[in-house]
Amino acid sequence: MKALKFKLYQSKKNVHLHHQIDISGIIWNHCIALHRRYYKLTGKYINVYAMQKHIAKLKRLPKYEFWNLVGSQAIQDVCERIDRSYQMFFKSKQGKISVKHGRPGFCKVKKYSSFTLKQCGWKLLGSNKIRIGKHVFKFSKSREIIVTVKTVTIKRNPLGDLYICFVVETDEKVPDRLGNTIVGIDFGLKTFLTLSNGETVDSPLWFINALKEIRRASREFSRKVKRSGHWFAAKDRLNRIYESIKNQRRDFFFKLAHSLTDKFDIIALENLNIAAMKKLWGRKVSDLAFTEFVSILEYIAKQKGKLIHFIDRFYPSSKTCSCCGYVNKELSLSDRNWCCPNCHAVLDRDANAAINIEREGASSLGLVDVRPISSAIYA
Repeated sequence: MKALKFKLYQSKKNVHLHHQIDISGIIWNHCIALHRRYYKLTGKYINVYAMQKHIAKLKRLPKYEFWNLVGSQAIQDVCERIDRSYQMFFKSKQGKISVKHGRPGFCKVKKYSSFTLKQCGWKLLGSNKIRIGKHVFKFSKSREIIVTVKTVTIKRNPLGDLYICFVVETDEKVPDRLGNTIVGIDFGLKTFLTLSNGETVDSPLWFINALKEIRRASREFSRKVKRSGHWFAAKDRLNRIYESIKNQRRDFFFKLAHSLTDKFDIIALENLNIAAMKKLWGRKVSDLAFTEFVSILEYIAKQKGKLIHFIDRFYPSSKTCSCCGYVNKELSLSDRNWCCPNCHAVLDRDANAAINIEREGASSLGLVDVRPISSAIYA
């Protein structure tokens, strides 16, 4: 399965898609309210099929007749989204998954961002046209769609731009991994990445560099009369800055992911606790966006048949000497360089950690037993 994303042309007809996204948001809030009311009465949540059946009955009533503008499959998809969110919430609460998920909540209709159609409600016409409902829309076609389309999703960003996403089923075979070239990567705050071969990658820190511009736009936005023409214009200016930052960051991540996967067959990473890091360093950790980069790296690696391997979160990669294996328990976060008390080697904190991550990754994969640590060294 693969996702193809295209931008829809600006058109007066786009108001129909905005209206359908708004209606999907209304249905979402209605379903959330039903779930919470039902839980208070019975102590259970509503089954997804029972919810879909109930919503199908409601939309026949005159009060909810406007829901039919969205389409039956889009309404079913809203119920399925809520059910998936609750499933993740329950798994998180029971400790079955490491990522924390909150309980699904209400959403402002104007902030609701998408609706999905499956087998019906849409049809591709010609080269770059698609019919959704009764209206035909054009999109900027940057690549050919020559495979089976499974779902069509219309997405809206904070600027009001619309995108169309096709989830397609491809016949592409994932290439076999040809070699075992491995690299260890250490994430850092001083440098974005430090590789075990000595290379470093700096982060442009887009948000921090644009902070002055963001503050100026935020002040202008806060001074406008709410919901006036100037208020909406100032809001768009602010959102445009955030959108630019997001696009620059994603472009950098994709290029870096392609560069790493072209050079190496196995990439060993640390399983970082990002939530704890945000409490310590806040804005900078959010700007570096380690989690987003790792998800993009995994996506690119999967396409190329490369392996992303995570070592144990509690492995002392920074405190372990890569020369002799001594574990320096006294090492603090402020120590960027340190001298090993055992072999007297002078070590750079990040470069040393990257080498240890590579060795631990290779050892845990069974490529070669390269762990330098022995129980005697801990003494």
